[in-house]
Amino acid sequence: MKFEETTLPGVIRIVPTVHGDDRGFFMETWQAEKFRESGIDAEFVQDNVSQSSKGTLRGLHYQIKQPQGKLVRVVCGQVLDVAVDVRRSSPNFGQWVGEILSSENKHLLWVPPGFAHGFLVLSDTAIFDYKCSDYYAPAHERSIRWDDPDIGIDWPLDEGQQPKLSGKDLAAPFLKAAETFA
Repeated sequence: MKFEETTLPGVIRIVPTVHGDDRGFFMETWQAEKFRESGIDAEFVQDNVSQSSKGTLRGLHYQIKQPQGKLVRVVCGQVLDVAVDVRRSSPNFGQWVGEILSSENKHLLWVPPGFAHGFLVLSDTAIFDYKCSDYYAPAHERSIRWDDPDIGIDWPLDEGQQPKLSGKDLAAPFLKAAETFA
């Protein structure tokens, strides 16, 4: 397993060692000791799976209390996965990083607490699997607009194409008006 820093400090790309042959493949996606040695000392308490169709954009989500670190991966399909630093005290506040995660490349991404998270489905369908370091707490969930010009995420959408969004994501505030971490 290789742990690679992204352009946004704290967000780490994990490239698993894949053992494959004509029968298929095997890979390890979580091993506490290896993750701890690489600076990810998370205790996971919840696993989630979502399935989404092409053009669906989920995010940008975070919890202001009970913040969740997320270890994310795609088991079927392809997404652009995005993390945004929402810690006002961070020199990287409002900056984002995006990684292509797919069933082909088998990469994982560590999104630490203090970051908003979202993804856009690029394939016909995608199954997204993630581990969380704290429980889902709807009362503390917050969102930021996916198209906030101050963040400037380069979503790979065709000219004029709008993503499929939930009502909650449509109503999300811009970063400057959002409740964020100190």
